[in-house]
Amino acid sequence: MTAFSKGRHLCDSTAFPVLVWRLSPPMLAISSAPVGGGIGTRSWVLNAQVPHDYTRTDLYAHIGEIATANACAGDGVGMLTAATVDAVSSASEAGFAAWATVGMRLVTWAADTDDRAFEWTPGTINVIARLPVRCTEAALVNAVMTATEAKTQALFERRVPGTGTASDAVCIVCPASGAEEPFAGPRSDVGAALARVVHAAVRGGIRGGDW
Repeated sequence: MTAFSKGRHLCDSTAFPVLVWRLSPPMLAISSAPVGGGIGTRSWVLNAQVPHDYTRTDLYAHIGEIATANACAGDGVGMLTAATVDAVSSASEAGFAAWATVGMRLVTWAADTDDRAFEWTPGTINVIARLPVRCTEAALVNAVMTATEAKTQALFERRVPGTGTASDAVCIVCPASGAEEPFAGPRSDVGAALARVVHAAVRGGIRGGDW
């Protein structure tokens, strides 16, 4: 079961909203998030809003503070964004679900001619998705690809001049037990449903003039 809630956290003496997904029982996750990324069993996922001029570099410590303030116990995944998380967009279908916070002030093309060194910034399009079936680790990697392609399709359809931001993050969770699905590409049963909910969530989160 995934329990979704909204909370608050302090950053530079100002209260900011945070989205929290509590996973009970814990679920298998794959994520590119700065904290709790990789593949492993996770008990929570959080997506916290921070100021546009956010400068903290101790992300593990900060996300730990936010997790504690929101009663998150055990191992989890932590994401940060300057997008308005209260405007989270979501979509669901037959047990599949996706949530997206869409910040596009710093959109870029993946294969750009600007190869300057990049440091993490909190602009970001963050995507969290839940699958109703257990996936192999290879299928989870495939699911990340599928979700990213669906996100990019939504941006293309809304004429956003880029494939995303340089700090986009994704987290996909699935049951930690059960028969394993070996495929999650966009034409597999699992991947097709995942693509549809991610596409709908990202497309719904894009607001004209944000880029």
